[in-house]
Amino acid sequence: MKISTGFLFLMLVTSAYAQDYRWQQRVEYSMNVQLNTQNHKLTGDQKLVYHNNSPDTLTKVYYHLFFNAFQPGSMMDVRSRTIADPDRRVMDRISKLGPDEIGYQHIQSLKQDGKAVTYKVNGTILEVTLAKPMLPKTKTTFDMTFEAQVPVQIRRSGRDNREGISYSMTQWYPKLAEYDYQGWHAYQYVAREFHGVWGDFDVKITLDPKFVIGGTGKLQNPEAVGHGYEKPGTAVKRPKGDLTWHFVAKDVIDFAWAADPDYTHDKIQVPNGPELHFFYQKNEKTATTWKNMQPVAVKVFQFLNETFGKYPFDTYSVIQGGDGGMEYPMCTLILGEGSQAGVIGTMTHEVAHSWYQMTLASNEALYAWMDEGFTSFASGEASASINNKTTNHEGSYAGYFSLVSSGLQEPAIQHSDHFTTNRAYSTAAYSMGAVFLQQLKYLVGDDHFYKGMKLYYNTWKMRHPEPNDFVRIMEKVSGQQLHWYYRYWIQTTKRIDYGVGSVTEADGNTIIELQRIGEFPMPVDLLVTYTDGRKELFYIPLNEQLGSKPVEDKNTRRSMLPDWPWVYPTYNVQVNRKSGEIQSIEIDPSQRMADINRKDNLKVLTEAKAYKDPTQ
Repeated sequence: MKISTGFLFLMLVTSAYAQDYRWQQRVEYSMNVQLNTQNHKLTGDQKLVYHNNSPDTLTKVYYHLFFNAFQPGSMMDVRSRTIADPDRRVMDRISKLGPDEIGYQHIQSLKQDGKAVTYKVNGTILEVTLAKPMLPKTKTTFDMTFEAQVPVQIRRSGRDNREGISYSMTQWYPKLAEYDYQGWHAYQYVAREFHGVWGDFDVKITLDPKFVIGGTGKLQNPEAVGHGYEKPGTAVKRPKGDLTWHFVAKDVIDFAWAADPDYTHDKIQVPNGPELHFFYQKNEKTATTWKNMQPVAVKVFQFLNETFGKYPFDTYSVIQGGDGGMEYPMCTLILGEGSQAGVIGTMTHEVAHSWYQMTLASNEALYAWMDEGFTSFASGEASASINNKTTNHEGSYAGYFSLVSSGLQEPAIQHSDHFTTNRAYSTAAYSMGAVFLQQLKYLVGDDHFYKGMKLYYNTWKMRHPEPNDFVRIMEKVSGQQLHWYYRYWIQTTKRIDYGVGSVTEADGNTIIELQRIGEFPMPVDLLVTYTDGRKELFYIPLNEQLGSKPVEDKNTRRSMLPDWPWVYPTYNVQVNRKSGEIQSIEIDPSQRMADINRKDNLKVLTEAKAYKDPTQ
């Protein structure tokens, strides 16, 4: 057969693209900015080296201008005033901002390799038409000068938060949007999640010398700025004018910082881990709780390192600021005046984000459940371990069951800003994401699960993993097929509901009818407890698994039964005992299956009798 040259070329190009479709763009930021603490304006210049590692020729690029959301009439403002259940921190506050209270980011000049480019602003997005197209596997340099006004603190970013922190500088600079095999991820800033390009940051921040700064990266001039950074025995020489803080961070997706004149700065070292920094206003509401939090933070890092993979950076900062708790590379901003349990709980959750958003960095706007849900799961496991408790993630299950009862559930696989209600988003992202993992233990067993979690982290760190990447890791570790589970749980709103049906006796054997009432099929653990006290677990795989989980409880006899085809609404289990010898029958005794009606999972036949060991 004769093959044309053009067809052969197309095959080669297609093959090369298929093998390299997970390329990643790269950025290198150098920023020199000055914050005027009198009028709250930030001015500066930004040099951005952008690497086009894609197979595509780019004629445009897009930047995020997040501060523009804090203006009356913005999409964030309108969304908050029209959604059925607005975020209480936002409500109608943006609509009431005055000219000196709003946020904005104005581009004063922008050049590509020395040539001016044309651009236009659309809300929180800057669309840039390149002076020269970027060919594949090339790089270009953008030089920008910009001015920003720091808004009154409303959501994450801003000045003068409710605890009196001067500046929470997050989403504060023009940030290049991510471009990957799906195209540009240039989302308007409406409410919640973010996505970023991997890269390096070299940032110099100049402001009034009375302010202390904490944030992303590692401080390069500690002796010059002092304020707790100075080395013991080293004299600190501060200039009379403004002070410049110089930070460097490598292989991160964002850069955040906070500043306040009253910050106390504490440090503590994690054994075989990062140096932890704490920035907070030390007063009667924080002095004890923040000191008590610090050794707990060490334990959180140790647990997460051991269980899910090693934190890759050598510093991390917990900073009082923001409007609740929000994660950023190498740091978090949290409110600081809450209860001891609240401060520790928020810190633990935000620290866990360093694994699932700051190191793996899935696109949390599209897959919030992979970030918030996995983070909720990991932080729950860490808290339980530190407090010598066990957890079945009861709170996450309760949140899911409550959403189902409300009738507001939506599929989890949609952009986080496009849920109809905040409640549907929050439960899908946090609760359903955590239940997804806890229920996965039910499918594959604890040993396979934790092995898979660590392998997933070590395989996909700093590579923006997507759902299929996680599922494939778990399939390889467990030997099961699991895409059916992902599709049902994340892509639909179908529910799990099983029940124990009729119990009959024939020829001295007991026949137990199991019913699949819901649309969501699952394998079944069926525990039969006999009147003599003995127990037997009947394991019924789902045919979609093409495999089975290993024995979990070696102290309980397990009988393996034939697969339950997912189209069958009922399944009969034969127990080689008379019904009078059975005390109870229970579906899913570990309660890891998110069965929406557990009342029909247990059937008690007879009262238990005292068990006598026949060997004695």
